[in-house]
Amino acid sequence: MCSYNQVNGKPTCADPDLLKGTIRGQWGLSGYIVSDCDSVGVMYDTQHFTATPEESAAAAIKAGLDLDCGPFLAIHTDLAVRRGLLAEADVDLALANTITIQMRLGMFDGEPSAQPYGNLGPRDVCTPAHQQLALEAARQGIVLLKNSGSLPLSTARHRTVAVIGPNSDVTVTMIGNYAGVACGYTSPLQGISRYARTIHQAGCSDVACDTNNLFGAAEVAAHEADADTNNLLGAAEVAAHEADATVLVMGLDQSIEAEFRDRVGLLLPGRQQELVSRVARASRGPTVLVLMSGGPIDVSFAKNDPRVSAIIWAGYPGQAGGTAIADVLFGTTNPGGKLPMTWYPQDYVAKVPMTNMGMRSSRGYPGRTYRFYKGPVVFPFGHGLSYTSFKHSLALAPTDLSVLLDTNLFATKNYSTLSSNAIRVKHAKCDSLSSLFHIDVENTGNMDGTHTLLVFSTPPAGQKWSPNKQLIGFHRVHVIAGSKQRVKINIHACKHLSVVDEFGIRRIPMGSHSLHIGDLKHSISLQANLEGIKV
Repeated sequence: MCSYNQVNGKPTCADPDLLKGTIRGQWGLSGYIVSDCDSVGVMYDTQHFTATPEESAAAAIKAGLDLDCGPFLAIHTDLAVRRGLLAEADVDLALANTITIQMRLGMFDGEPSAQPYGNLGPRDVCTPAHQQLALEAARQGIVLLKNSGSLPLSTARHRTVAVIGPNSDVTVTMIGNYAGVACGYTSPLQGISRYARTIHQAGCSDVACDTNNLFGAAEVAAHEADADTNNLLGAAEVAAHEADATVLVMGLDQSIEAEFRDRVGLLLPGRQQELVSRVARASRGPTVLVLMSGGPIDVSFAKNDPRVSAIIWAGYPGQAGGTAIADVLFGTTNPGGKLPMTWYPQDYVAKVPMTNMGMRSSRGYPGRTYRFYKGPVVFPFGHGLSYTSFKHSLALAPTDLSVLLDTNLFATKNYSTLSSNAIRVKHAKCDSLSSLFHIDVENTGNMDGTHTLLVFSTPPAGQKWSPNKQLIGFHRVHVIAGSKQRVKINIHACKHLSVVDEFGIRRIPMGSHSLHIGDLKHSISLQANLEGIKV
C-alpha cells in the first residue's frame, strides 16, 4: 500500500522508483499494490501534484499502482486513456496484477459457495485456535515498565482488588483502530475478577476525565479493598481485615489519539494524573498503574511515586486484553515485551515542531527517535522488565572483520569510496560481510520467562553523521528458570553496521564498532581490504 505522503517531493503512489523499482523489483512482490484510501485524489486535490485529475490518474498507474482505494481512478482513468496520457497496456497490467490474485484465491472457480474463500464467517475466525492466538498476542505485547516488587500479585494475599479507572471495564477501546468485529471481549475488570473479588469504580466517566465525577468513590474503593463486606463495623475494623491491592487502568482511546486526531501533549488527559495520585495515597495495599495507549505517555509522576509500585503498558491489547492483563498482574504470564518507541517527557513537545521532519539533532532541535535523541526520557526504546532475571554471555563473537572492496575501484582510480574513513556500501563486496554471533541467555531467576534479546550497534566515534546507536537484531527466546538458551544472530556489515551520511550516501565506517548485546558490550573492528591488501 502506497501512502498519502510525498518522499523527496514525489507522492509515493506516483513514484515508479518505489513501486516498480523497490517493491516489485528489489522486494519481488508478485501481488498487487493498492493506494491508501483516497491518496490518489489527495495527489491532485490537496498536494496539487498535477494540473488535472487525469494526469494524477495516469501518473499513479504508470508508476505501478494497481488498485485505488477510493473512486478517483474509476472516475478519471478512462479520460486519461482517451487523452493519450495513459496507454491501455498500462491499465491491462494493473488489471492483470489484481485479477491474478483473485485467481489464486479461487474467486473464479464456479459459484461463490464453491469457492474456497466464498463463505467465510465468524465460525472461521472465532475458532478456539484463533482466539488463543489473540490472547497470546496480547500477552506478548504487554510491557512491564516499573516494578518495586509488588508484582506479581498473589491470589492468597490479594483476595480482593479495587479496579479503578476509565479504561477498567472497556471493550471496544482495546481493539484500537482498523479492526473488524471482535469474537467477544474480556475487559480488565472481567479478567481480574477471575483471580480475585473486585470492587469497581470508574473514577472518571471517560478518558477525558475533565470533571470531579466519582473521585471520592474511587478512593473509597481503593481504601476498602479486601475488607469483609459482611462486616459493617467501623473503618478501623475494615482496615484491620484488609489484605488488598489496587489496579488503576488509565490511558487513552480513539477520542484522544486517532488517524485524524493528533494529540496535543504527552500527559494523561484531564485529571487522570490527579486520580492516580489520590487513589495511590488512599490505597492500603500495592497500587499498580495499567496504561492503554498507542503512543507514549509522560507518567514521570507515577514512575517517581513510591506509592505507585508498578506500571504496565498494554497498548491496545485486543479482544482478550483483559485476560492478558490479569494474567500478567497475577504472574500466570511472565511479561517479556519491550517498548517499540521512546517515551519522551512533556517538554519534548515544545522542542520539536511538527513542521520539522529532521531526524538528527541540531542547534536547539533535540532530534527524533532513540537513534539521534540524547535528552532525558521517561522510558527508553526497548525498555521492558520481567519477573525473573537474565544474564548474557558471548559464546562466539568475532573481534574483527575485513571489508573487501570491489577491484574495479582501483582499476578506475575511484578512491572516493574511502572518504571520511568510510566505504560506500555499493563499493563493498557485501556477500562476504556476514558474521554469526552466538549468545547464551541464562535465566538466573526463579520463574520461567520469555526474553527479547536486543542487539544495538554504535559506529566509531568522531563522525557527526553517525547515530547514537541503532537496533540491528533481536530474538525472542523462552528460558526455563535456572537454564540457558543459545541465540544465534547474524550481523551483516553492509546492512547492520552501515550508516547514512549527511549527503544521503550509505557508508560502512571503518574502525571499532560497539555492539550492545543485552547487558554486554562487545567491539568489532572493521578494516578495508583489497585482494588481501589492507587499505
